[in-house]
Amino acid sequence: MTVQFRAIACLLLLTAGAFAGPTHASAGDAVKILAFGDSLTAGYQLPPEAAFPVQLENALKPRYPDVTVVNAGVSGDTTKGGLARLDWALSDDVDAVILELGANDALRGVNPVFTDQALDGIVLKLKQRGIEVLIAGMRAPPNLGQDYAAAFDPIFSRLADKHQALLYPFFLEGVAADPKLNLADGMHPTAEGVARIVENILPAVEALIARVNAR
Repeated sequence: MTVQFRAIACLLLLTAGAFAGPTHASAGDAVKILAFGDSLTAGYQLPPEAAFPVQLENALKPRYPDVTVVNAGVSGDTTKGGLARLDWALSDDVDAVILELGANDALRGVNPVFTDQALDGIVLKLKQRGIEVLIAGMRAPPNLGQDYAAAFDPIFSRLADKHQALLYPFFLEGVAADPKLNLADGMHPTAEGVARIVENILPAVEALIARVNAR
């Protein structure tokens, strides 16, 4: 092979590499997760460092030092409100979303059909933008009756199946109805309660990160 031929071959390889497009993400790549929810995400009556997104990021850092978790929780938000504010809550560099909405719909007795439609709209928008989703499920309060629960509770798993999204079945698993892990209102977790949520949901979030890194 002549020197001139080698030079041409190298140039062709470099040119091909320039147009080959992005490579798949690796485990060390930066990943930005948006925690999109209500007061359970926002950290109602807690210091900022005790809120779910901060505690989750701290728990992830030892294994995923380049992961950031952004707090996009709004106290009192419903699924309808979440759908309305989704576009301006998202930045172009968001890779994944933890979707935690629905508790306020249940507390207000919103028709589960409307909750389903709003959550479906949120997940659809996220998937259309290529954003991976972890749906954090919720359960209806017992005082709303069995009929309401039968219509409300399955929404989250059904949407996860429909959109092939990840699912964490119940965001307050191990925390709901435990006085030691909730504030005096009995609905919002203490800092220790949030720590329990983070501990429980961590494997699902790691699966979310794996999906981002596999793209």
